[in-house]
Amino acid sequence: MPQGALIQLSSSDDPLANLEITREHVTAAASAGAEFILTPEVTNCVSTSRSHQNTVLSLEANDPTLASLCDLANDLSIWLLIGSLALKTDDPNGRFANRSFLINPEGNIVSRYDKIHMFDVQINAEEQYRESATFRPGDQAVIAHTAFGLVGLSICYDLRFPLLYRKLAIAGARILVIPAAFSPVTGAAHWEAILRCRAIETGCYVFAPAQTGLHASKTGRRSRTTHGHSMVVSPWGEVVLDAGVEIGSYLFSWDDAEIDDARTRVPSLSHSRPFKDPN
Repeated sequence: MPQGALIQLSSSDDPLANLEITREHVTAAASAGAEFILTPEVTNCVSTSRSHQNTVLSLEANDPTLASLCDLANDLSIWLLIGSLALKTDDPNGRFANRSFLINPEGNIVSRYDKIHMFDVQINAEEQYRESATFRPGDQAVIAHTAFGLVGLSICYDLRFPLLYRKLAIAGARILVIPAAFSPVTGAAHWEAILRCRAIETGCYVFAPAQTGLHASKTGRRSRTTHGHSMVVSPWGEVVLDAGVEIGSYLFSWDDAEIDDARTRVPSLSHSRPFKDPN
């Protein structure tokens, strides 16, 4: 069976410091036998200050985290999902991209995915987000060819939009990747439940690396805290791995035959029927 690893981070607002930590955990996971290694959303920088992001972030073409991790994937001969990087863009409003990268063992970018659904919510009086003010949403669903089969890409808040995952599965995805920086409040209430739903609905494996804990910040109105609990969920909805809240690399294996077994037992992907919208 193939071996994988989820990297659970507590990224600060210093991209170069985060890169050094990420490289250490990826290298340790590869040394332990992982062939497919996944990092969480905004691996390079967690910040609540747009001015600080403007200072430390880069365009994709000259981003040091992307270049370094591509080289590392080549050096270690691994498949690497960079869960996402915050990157500068040519957006007229100065918004950034929240972009995933799938890197092959030769260090080449196989696929890119820009987060489609923006986290614009007010969870309570103390915790509110307006991601669309800082990040430009994508508009393209993405599946990627890997040595392990087709992989459907997504990021964090996408998790709450099941139609995206159904379309990815119908298009051939057998693994769904959902890197995240989930809120502690919604994480405790919803993270595991929705991950299991997406696996059950599609008959896919779900690999979900996550940010965790209190994120060190040099500037900004406040420091962010995230839920942790990076997870692997089987196509039958069983939690294969729950990483808890500590940073580190978490190894797992998976059995591709379980995908076909789950889809044979409950072939819901082939049972869609047309219907009229409600009045």
